This record gives sequence, structure tokens and C-alpha cells, in this order.
Amino acid sequence: MIDLQGLTELELKQWMLEKGEKPFRAAQVFQWLYQKGVSEWEGMTDLPKNLRIDLAKHFRLSSLVLKKTVDSSDQETTKFLWELTDGKLVESVLIYSSDRRTVCVSSQVGCPARCAFCASGRNGLIRNLTVAEIVEQIYHIDHFLKKKNERVSHVVFMGMGEPLENYEMVVKAVRMICDPERFNLSQRRITISTVGIVDQIRRLALEGLKVNLVLSLHAPNQRIRQKIIPFARKYSLEDTLESMLFFADQTKRDITYEYTLLKGINDHPEHAQELAALLFNQQCTVNLIPYNPVEGLKLNRPDKEVIQEFREILMSRGINTTWRFTKGKDIAAACGQLALQESESLKAGPLILLT
Repeated sequence: MIDLQGLTELELKQWMLEKGEKPFRAAQVFQWLYQKGVSEWEGMTDLPKNLRIDLAKHFRLSSLVLKKTVDSSDQETTKFLWELTDGKLVESVLIYSSDRRTVCVSSQVGCPARCAFCASGRNGLIRNLTVAEIVEQIYHIDHFLKKKNERVSHVVFMGMGEPLENYEMVVKAVRMICDPERFNLSQRRITISTVGIVDQIRRLALEGLKVNLVLSLHAPNQRIRQKIIPFARKYSLEDTLESMLFFADQTKRDITYEYTLLKGINDHPEHAQELAALLFNQQCTVNLIPYNPVEGLKLNRPDKEVIQEFREILMSRGINTTWRFTKGKDIAAACGQLALQESESLKAGPLILLT
């Protein structure tokens, strides 16, 4: 069974031709699916009945089953838990912010990065998602929003997984998201977050895309960074930052660095000074993220005053800085928390001690 939402319209046209059907039927299918929101073959009434029967034999319209939705008490986030055809679980988060409707999508089941503060990588990487499994997260949430006369406005690859370790599927998904016949989103409204896969960052820079790229930095030096992100041992901090600058130069997009503040680990004033020196003269933004607690991890969020001092040091050194307001704490909105809680088969992996 082929997942329809993993195909381009050109690929479906080719299938139509091979079956002796007129190629314009492919456009009709995509119009029903993406413009009219019809997700059953029987509802695509301008397709011949025999064709609908044949399509149903060969193509699956959805490979995701919605297992659970959870709304935060402040009504600013909704988490979606999806079950895949093999029984694995992944998550998406819908974030409401003013007139923005941002979907945070997953690109893998589990994650190879095993960041110390994140639930997604507690058991390492299980498998990559297919392009259909990525695109369908957006499709179903867009359908959810259309019932309220709203639509997805932004997409961020910041859910479960390291997007650049599933490079081909993520890039193909980005192109589908921007397709005028699908979601018609501007590339500038799509953000990819990475822990720093140097060769893939350079490869992405040459794709001709204008997406935003965010580096999960989380430390002012290699020593602390590789304790927080074990995957970072593969690449020096110098090489990682150079690849980000290369991306910025090729795409003319500003750089964003995400910095999750962990109490007593990377939140000292001297860390802020070191970070400011590291990023001196870069056209970039540092997005400070107070740690969102994960059950079972012995990490804590710094006090508000500590975060404020950290930010003021960066700003005094000319570093453009934002402070992300943490949303969805009451629904375990941080990456992988809900899937970890729901899956009885996943056991907590060894905790990383940061000293």
C-alpha cells in the first residue's frame, strides 16, 4: 500500500498514465484532498467509480491514527499524539500565538541526539519518518483548524527527532508544504531546527530553499555542549558555527541559536559572557528557553532573576536576544513527553550526569 501524501502530483500523474487514466485525474485527487478536505475515496465524486476502487486498492490516504489530543489550560497549545502503521507513536504540537497557527512536527521516532533535557531521545533513534508521515501531521492539523475557519500559518521542525538526520524526507516534505496545490506556505514560514549536522547544514544551504535554520546551541563551549548534547561530540563547535555562517551567506537568512537554560549547568554570568564572545559580530538572534521539566530527569529551570541577568549580559554585548515564554507545561508539550508517557514499550534510558 502506497501512502498517497508522500507522492508529488507528478508521481501520481505517472501512475495514472500507467493505468491508462487521464493525467488530470491526479490534480482532481489533490484538489479533493488538500483544497476540499475530503479524506475518503468515496467522497471524490468527480472521479469515475472504477478509478476510485482502483485507487483505494493501491493508495492509503492516511498513515496516521489520532490517539489523543490534549489542550493546555491556557488554550495556547494543543498536543496531538499519532499512532503510526507499525504501532510507534509520534507527536505534533499546535501553538496559538496572536494570528499565527504554528505546527511543530516530528521527523523521527525517537532521536539520535539524546539531549540531556529532552524526552525524545531517552531511547535513542527508533526510525525515520516517511515524507507522508511528516506531511500528514500538518494535513490533519490544518483540517482541524479549518473547522474553526483557521489554517496552519507556520511549520517548525522542532518535534521529535533530528531533522537533518532524515534529510531527504524532510527536504521533500518542505517542498510539499510550499506547493501551491497543498498548503501554499512561504518557505520563510518554515523553520528547521538542528543540533548541528555540519555536512547536512552545508548541503541544505545549497538546496535553493529560503527556510529558517535554527541551531540548538545550549552551551558557550564544546566541553559543556557535548555533555548536554552527546551527539555534539561528532563535530567541533567551531565547525558547527562555520556551517551555520555558510548557510546564512548562501541563503541570506539570519541565524537563530536556541539556548535552553539549565540551572547550575549553563546559566552562570560567565557563561553569558563566553557566549557573547563566541557570537560577537554575527547577524544572529539567541533564543533563550527556560528548561521545560521532563519527568524522570534531574534537571531544573533557573530562577527568573538568573534568566534576566543572563539576557541582560548578552544584550549589553550587542547580541540580539529573545526569551521564549514556555507554553504547554501542563500537557507535557516538550518534545517526546507525551509519547514517552503513553508507550508502555519504551523504557527510560540512562540519565546523563552533567557535572
